[in-house]
Amino acid sequence: MSDSENTDENSATEERGERQDFDTPWKKIVKAYFKEFVHFFFPEIARQIDWAKGYEFLDKELLKIAKDASFGGKRADIMARVHLLTGEEEWVLCHIEIQGQDRKGFSKRMYVYNYRGFDFFDRKVASLAVLADDNPSWRPDHFSYEVLETKAGLWFPTSKLLDFKDRWNWLEGSSNPFAAVVMAHLKAVETGNDPEHRYRWKLYLIKRLYRMGCGRRDVLLLFEFIDWIMSMPEKLEDGLWKELQEMEKEKEMEYITSVQRIGRREGLQEGRQEGRQEGRQEGVTSLLGRLISKKFDIDRQTLAPVFAGLTAEQVEELGEFFMTARTLDEIRERADEMRLGKS
Repeated sequence: MSDSENTDENSATEERGERQDFDTPWKKIVKAYFKEFVHFFFPEIARQIDWAKGYEFLDKELLKIAKDASFGGKRADIMARVHLLTGEEEWVLCHIEIQGQDRKGFSKRMYVYNYRGFDFFDRKVASLAVLADDNPSWRPDHFSYEVLETKAGLWFPTSKLLDFKDRWNWLEGSSNPFAAVVMAHLKAVETGNDPEHRYRWKLYLIKRLYRMGCGRRDVLLLFEFIDWIMSMPEKLEDGLWKELQEMEKEKEMEYITSVQRIGRREGLQEGRQEGRQEGRQEGVTSLLGRLISKKFDIDRQTLAPVFAGLTAEQVEELGEFFMTARTLDEIRERADEMRLGKS
């Protein structure tokens, strides 16, 4: 399908109002398991990479490529330097199309990022795409144009998450962490309007991590992903928390509950200390949240992680930064810098 054939259609998910922020957890989990990511979604490509030589994420380079691009929507773009078994050093640019966003122009973005990488750094760039949308017929694989006997374009490999619905038994038996990621993503989309159903699946997927024999690091990373994209009403979250406590006590593995217990205790303590500033904090956060959601056309409820841990003063500073920010990712990165105490 060429880019000209991609219409400006809204997904069924958007029509139902189930717009969720999936890009942040996806980006984090891909960076945590990059090798496993390539092996899972692009096994033929993974077999050409010399993993023994390692890889390096090129965040600054990607920022330069994307800086002047006017692409909106939700996505998680990652660029990494890898070595091939042939001895060559190549760059791999991975685009992840996030569930529920406007799809118009995606193929063009793939093309633009690819040629920008080649132009800016004089390096060949491989572009890969994971499509996490809910439209079975949307399968972009190239962008091209022709004018006055001149042809230009990009053809790129893709992997479609919906295709894994028919491979559920295979996912169940896979030890690759992205089997858990894909299962969680699919069930997050499937249970968007059914909290009780989501509760059962969320608990099942978390328990599966222990059945698979995952270590503490893997359990925590994958739990964070599952917990983020399968959010539930507070009452159901409390019930899930109790079941996890009982399960970990029986297994004598305090992985999730030990970390969460510390986080909750610190949150309560901070709440008492900052009680006097609560009104001001809520006011500036609410206003900035409305502005960001309107500018980038996203659900305001998904912005909670952006403001988490910021003081009222920092939220006000973030509001000033918002005035010149081109993308939502820039705002997230600035908020992260504030949390880390960077100027």
